[in-house]
Amino acid sequence: MTALFIEDDRMNRRVVRDMLHVAGAEMVEAESAEIGLALIDAHDFDIALVDLRMPGMDGMTAIGHIRARTDAKARMPIIVVTADTAVDLRERCLAGGADDVIFKPVAMDELFDAMGRLLARDGDAELL
Repeated sequence: MTALFIEDDRMNRRVVRDMLHVAGAEMVEAESAEIGLALIDAHDFDIALVDLRMPGMDGMTAIGHIRARTDAKARMPIIVVTADTAVDLRERCLAGGADDVIFKPVAMDELFDAMGRLLARDGDAELL
């Protein structure tokens, strides 16, 4: 299982990479939405984790670009990983194309539960 994590904060990427490593999963890092979208063009990922607030293109815009694709990558499961606590955030993210939302600081059990549900739903990859 290979995940793409689009997140501008190096420490947040490291924490999630270490969590996924425990489960035997690989993670590719993108420090911006633009780099993440280019990686999606070039590679196949089982799931994407996307931060909302980044310099340049924000996470919701990046999710919109992924969902607007005309290939199978448009259906890749996407989990928003955010520190934002707005009351309607979850609903806005789901309406914008995300499949789930988890909050920072990321808890390993919440990450694995969300990823497991989405991967099992799609039947595209091994479960964590």
